[in-house]
Amino acid sequence: MFSKILIANRGEIATRVARTCRELRVDTVAVYSDVDEKALHVQSMDEAVHLPGVSPTDTYLNVDAILAAAKEMGAEAIHPGYGFLSENADFAEAVANAGLVWIGPPAEATRAIGDKISARRLAIEAGVPVVPGTTDPLRDPEQVILFGVEHGYPLAIKAAGGGGGRGLKVAHNPREVDEAFASARREAEAYFGSTDLFVERYIPSPKHLEVQILAPSPDHALWLGVRDCSLQRRHQKLIEESPPPRFAERAHEMGAAAVALAKACGYVNAGTVEMLADEHGDFYFLEVNARLQVEHTVTEAVTGLDLVACQLRIAAGESLRFSQDDVSFDGHAIECRINAEDPTLGFAPTPGRLSRYREPSGPGVRVDGGYREGDEIPGAYDSLIAKVITHGDDREQARRRMIDALEAYEVGGVATTIPAHLLLLDEPSFKEGTHTTRTVEEGGVLDALQAVSVEAAEDVLYVEGKPVRLWHPSMSASAPAAVHGAAGGGELVAPMQGTVLKVLVKPGQAVEQGEALVVLEAMKMETVIAATKAGTVSEVLVTEGTTAPAGETLVVIE
Repeated sequence: MFSKILIANRGEIATRVARTCRELRVDTVAVYSDVDEKALHVQSMDEAVHLPGVSPTDTYLNVDAILAAAKEMGAEAIHPGYGFLSENADFAEAVANAGLVWIGPPAEATRAIGDKISARRLAIEAGVPVVPGTTDPLRDPEQVILFGVEHGYPLAIKAAGGGGGRGLKVAHNPREVDEAFASARREAEAYFGSTDLFVERYIPSPKHLEVQILAPSPDHALWLGVRDCSLQRRHQKLIEESPPPRFAERAHEMGAAAVALAKACGYVNAGTVEMLADEHGDFYFLEVNARLQVEHTVTEAVTGLDLVACQLRIAAGESLRFSQDDVSFDGHAIECRINAEDPTLGFAPTPGRLSRYREPSGPGVRVDGGYREGDEIPGAYDSLIAKVITHGDDREQARRRMIDALEAYEVGGVATTIPAHLLLLDEPSFKEGTHTTRTVEEGGVLDALQAVSVEAAEDVLYVEGKPVRLWHPSMSASAPAAVHGAAGGGELVAPMQGTVLKVLVKPGQAVEQGEALVVLEAMKMETVIAATKAGTVSEVLVTEGTTAPAGETLVVIE
């Protein structure tokens, strides 16, 4: 086992990795930005190194500084956590070239599955079910129309380098193909620097299921159960659980498919194979996450395994001490991600100071947190405060324990997703296990939250005598993230202060209702400002890289 590793991350995942290291008697080195000098993850480790950076975000992406810190402090390996550099094949390669050990999959495997088109080819070669689609980059919209003639509609036009719903557009009929193709290509180039697109059949309301894999070597991958991650907003997960409440009888098939794909790409260490399942339980490959997942905790709860310890043992060349036949599953586990976001405003980020903070406890309750009372949640990073995990003998006990834990959770100073979690946990389709990826945005949960917030508000906008909000889940039907703008007007305004990450339109450009215009970034969450009506862009009042205050007009449409 290693004697010392550097953890190239922050927040709850850094403190979680450090916890396992303490148990294994492995010393830890933290890295931190200016704003994280007094952060919990820094206090949780044996040593810490301040990293230079142009901005707080750049700090944790500074490859040269991270490698220098590891060498200076005598670390033998680097654990990337998730996010930041965790799926950066070039960084993994640089770590190895520096004589250090990368606690993750080989760079070659990461590259092979990082591009959606090449990953689809690998899945097909491995015999893994995929949604009918193309395996070569599209040249023009006519190819999409020809595909639709053969396979029918709706169709999803996707960026090859995409993820999280970015660069994804849906065409419900041939008339929508040209605009969907053009819009997907613009976003693909803006987000990923590549215009490569592919098309596949669109599954309107699927289950989002995923298989945890663990590979001590390329030829000996294991699967550790299936998770249901269907409750999402902006293609980002809110609640995860294992085993899945529906289609659990197909877990062994999904596990075998995930293992086959892992072997096909030479995968080593921990990872996740994500799939979509239709209403019949037929499952299809979606993508591979070449890292530890946020929701790895529910797998740990039902298997009794420490996945971080497994990662360290694999990277150190040690035996896992168990085989596939030794993996068993006990009870049911649920995880809720507690984010500093306001669900009544389309889950807009709410950075700020935690004036009060008390985590819940009790039988079957685990909290992986990254902050303490008095800490500042900076706007430069993601909005995840902590994760609450409950385990029970069955799903209902785990659900009830989660409700009790969230009701006991005390957070002051920032709005959180807890009210949304409580409503979702009591939502009929969730209790029945029939919820899908569309439940949050198409269900009545957010409307119920808005009704509460309207009743409590002193200053409410009324239109024709009725209280309204400037965001509604229906607005996000054709955009990858929350959509904001003036209610029915032509001036699109910033819903919160944020950095202008991308400007996707130019003056004189014709746009459709729901088309993405500007991307703001706050707390590492990208918020798409989309057109509230069709028209022509008359003014673009912001430029990329600048900061837009809340309420500032970004784009005007006539």
